[in-house]
Amino acid sequence: MTNAENREPARDPQDLERLLIDRQWAGDIEGMLALFEPDAVVDSGDDEPVRGQHAIRALFQQGIAAGRKFQRGDQRPALVNGDLALTSTRLSDGSITSEVARRQSDGTWLWAIDRYSVAF
Repeated sequence: MTNAENREPARDPQDLERLLIDRQWAGDIEGMLALFEPDAVVDSGDDEPVRGQHAIRALFQQGIAAGRKFQRGDQRPALVNGDLALTSTRLSDGSITSEVARRQSDGTWLWAIDRYSVAF
């Protein structure tokens, strides 16, 4: 699944989590990146959130190189308000992810904000 023409787009905000995990497990960094807006911000719990595709690509490359694998959890129904959606998943360790997705002009959805864990 590394060919851009063969990548399924997120037609619903609920698709984003599944697609991200599938692509990470396949080692498809560009496919993972394709689920985020160009100026998206990701808070992975490190010192500072990363912003923009270049920094997010580096974050994903580091994670894959370290052998980290995202796990599937209990995905909650997206809360949608117009062209924005709040997505979240409770993971098996009890942590909860939180993301903001935005509907694009073609009707697909991309994440604008991704926080790996809302626990402090």
